[in-house]
Amino acid sequence: MPEAEIIPLGTGGRPGRGTGRAKPSSAARNLAGKPAPAPKRSRAASPAAGSDPSKDPSNDPSRAAGAGTQAHAGAAGRSEPRSPFTTEEREPTGGIPVGEWLGAIEAGAREVFGDHWERRLAELLAFVRKRLDGDYPVDDFGFDPQLTEHLLLAVLRPIAEKWFRIEVRGVENIPTDGGALVVSNHSGTIPVDGLMTMFSVHEQTGRFLRPLGADLVFRLPLVASIARRAGATLACQADAERMLTSGELVGVWPEGFKGIGKPFSERYKLQRFGRGGFVSAALRTGVPIVPLSVVGAEEIYPIVGNLSTLARLLNLPYLPVTPFFPLLGPLGLVPLPSKWLMEFGEPIRTDAYDEAEAEDPMLVFDLTDQVRETIQQTLFSLLRDRGSAFPR
Repeated sequence: MPEAEIIPLGTGGRPGRGTGRAKPSSAARNLAGKPAPAPKRSRAASPAAGSDPSKDPSNDPSRAAGAGTQAHAGAAGRSEPRSPFTTEEREPTGGIPVGEWLGAIEAGAREVFGDHWERRLAELLAFVRKRLDGDYPVDDFGFDPQLTEHLLLAVLRPIAEKWFRIEVRGVENIPTDGGALVVSNHSGTIPVDGLMTMFSVHEQTGRFLRPLGADLVFRLPLVASIARRAGATLACQADAERMLTSGELVGVWPEGFKGIGKPFSERYKLQRFGRGGFVSAALRTGVPIVPLSVVGAEEIYPIVGNLSTLARLLNLPYLPVTPFFPLLGPLGLVPLPSKWLMEFGEPIRTDAYDEAEAEDPMLVFDLTDQVRETIQQTLFSLLRDRGSAFPR
């Protein structure tokens, strides 16, 4: 009687059986794997019909025991395949040691906060605790010094130091106390230069620069609240004189929207400084005027066009077109990493004039022109010193 074909059950069986196909599918081959080949039994070695099974050598108990011992020894001599981690052995951090996690966090904190990251982090935590307790001061203009120093200026720090690589000159010309008026050129499509000036003044002197903003700034819902908290106020004569009289360091950008919205072809060419209202405020309060020249902001958003019709519909002074906006959408709002230079010029004293001379239009015009010419000549000098806008 011929021997019947033995078919093992499970994935060790012959792939493809039951599908009606001679060749198994790829899914069946993947499931089945590569089963170990079964030992071939020759017909001559099989016991003949009618023979005594006890005389068969394969049924010898001693041989079976020896074979079992030998198989166990062979299994002990080789490593069995196993998964690299079991549920009990896997670390809760996904296999990354805790020390490496702490090292990565420390490196990131050092990159953002600098070498004194531990002190800055402690100040940030103390700031958060005070905010939750409601223990923080706000002045008559809505200025929140704690929020400005520990949050707003802290956010600007990596941008100023790592992205724009701002170099500041003439810091000694900024008064250490008392009122003063910082007058700067304006550029950049978006008033980023004002934010960078606020950060640089506080970083170098510890004083807060109180900017005078345009009407549009205080008409925008979220921007208006942040500007007030950062110390900004409306660019009007009354508010400027109140701040200067109280000993604040006030910043003004007389070019206004004409400066930040000018095309790239007119970069670093100062626009008209208005009617000299900032000079009148300085004359009435007797504070010095500090001219500031900023190089680098012109290249962050090069304006190559203006959608004036759409800007009028949106009640905006201009709607810029740059090489990347609106073509790249939100990605086009990322500023280019130009190299920045800031230089504070020698203060122009006004305390030698009488308060009534603030009404003299010729005197106001002469002082305004003097400030403008000082800034313009300094811009040309800084451009020669900087060279390429994107140095390697």
